[in-house]
Amino acid sequence: MTKQVILAAHFPGVNNTTVWSDPAAGSQIAFESFRRLAQTAERGKFDFFFLAEGLRLREQRGRIHDLDVVGRPDNVTVLGGLAAVTTHLGLTATVNSTFNEPYELARKLASLDHLSGGRAGWNVVTSWDAFTGENFRRGGYLEREDRYSRAAEVLQTVRELLDTWAADEIVADRAAGTWSRHADPGAFAHNGRHVDIHGHFNVPRSPQGRPLIIQAGDSDAGREFAARDADAIFSRHGTLEEGRAFYADVKGRMARHGRRPEQLKILPASTFVLGSSEADAHERARHVRRQQVSPQTAILLLEQLWNTDLSDHDPEGPLPSFDPVPEQDSIIKGRARMFDDPLATAAKWRAIAEEKGLGIRDLVIELTGRQTFVGTAAKIAETINDFVQQDAADGFILVPHIVPGGLDEFVDTVVPRLQERGVFRRDYTTTTLREHLGLSA
Repeated sequence: MTKQVILAAHFPGVNNTTVWSDPAAGSQIAFESFRRLAQTAERGKFDFFFLAEGLRLREQRGRIHDLDVVGRPDNVTVLGGLAAVTTHLGLTATVNSTFNEPYELARKLASLDHLSGGRAGWNVVTSWDAFTGENFRRGGYLEREDRYSRAAEVLQTVRELLDTWAADEIVADRAAGTWSRHADPGAFAHNGRHVDIHGHFNVPRSPQGRPLIIQAGDSDAGREFAARDADAIFSRHGTLEEGRAFYADVKGRMARHGRRPEQLKILPASTFVLGSSEADAHERARHVRRQQVSPQTAILLLEQLWNTDLSDHDPEGPLPSFDPVPEQDSIIKGRARMFDDPLATAAKWRAIAEEKGLGIRDLVIELTGRQTFVGTAAKIAETINDFVQQDAADGFILVPHIVPGGLDEFVDTVVPRLQERGVFRRDYTTTTLREHLGLSA
């Protein structure tokens, strides 16, 4: 059976993907930027809009990271505003399960679901580092191995809170001015290792019952969490072979949790560069990568592998002659270390640099490229459909390199080709996010 493609749009903020210095780039914090990207996604009949979260500004070499100086607004607040200027597009946000409490989380999510008419979603993430925790009363309290156990219990508690109001809990006769209550709405009690609360939840059941649950994590624990609890998983596998292996692994875990494979949607984060020809697209992609990795950014990224100050190195020169220093505290705070084995990674980078004659910047550009789809609109539509039909993904969360206008070309040229293939909707026929994805509460 031909599968339908799921599409979502991610507003990336300022990071190593965004070309924030391009003349076409707009504000990273003004509501107009969020509005334009979301409305473009809805014009393209996308399933949902996705916002990431930043709980603390990253630091490198003991000062605020260059890419964080723009700031990071609260994403659920932004989505509340977008609920008023969209009608069908799902609205999903990353909210940390380590530094947020279930009652507050449930209230925010249920409120957003009511405001949007059933279009809310929650990307459940964890954080263990004391640096981020310094912004919260629980700073540094959670051992790293406990992060998924807390996430599972927080999610369980949120679901319990959302379920305390039945769909028909309150019966009102407006004409007579009377009402009756079937039970005790909102009553809850949860006693567990991480959460011990009881009381009454004060938000009635929302239009889709429960917000969509998304999980982002590639570890074994993260995959198991998704197989057991998530409706969608935000993955990072960019090749057909990697995607099929991940797809089979995660969906193969679901049976032992009493779930069917179709109850979990696998959605890799993906970038794209379009061109009038294959050659034009690849030339554009090369230009984008050089915009993304400026000389300054190349040094910052290399420092994250070497874990030492390299500000005196020439970005166009050779790699450092000395080895990384993995045993020390990380030079960057507020971001997980990107390399499990820095010494082995550095050896690999040196070999590639020597073989291809690359300096630091060109090497970083070659090895950290994140352009998933590069080509003409017809070619990209074909590739996206191949991934979905060959069970390497159920769809994609698209990350444009320029905001807010970076999604326009995709909507205008790729979406119509997917529609012509009969694998993507021409118009919305459902109203809630769960209905868009064919999922029950």
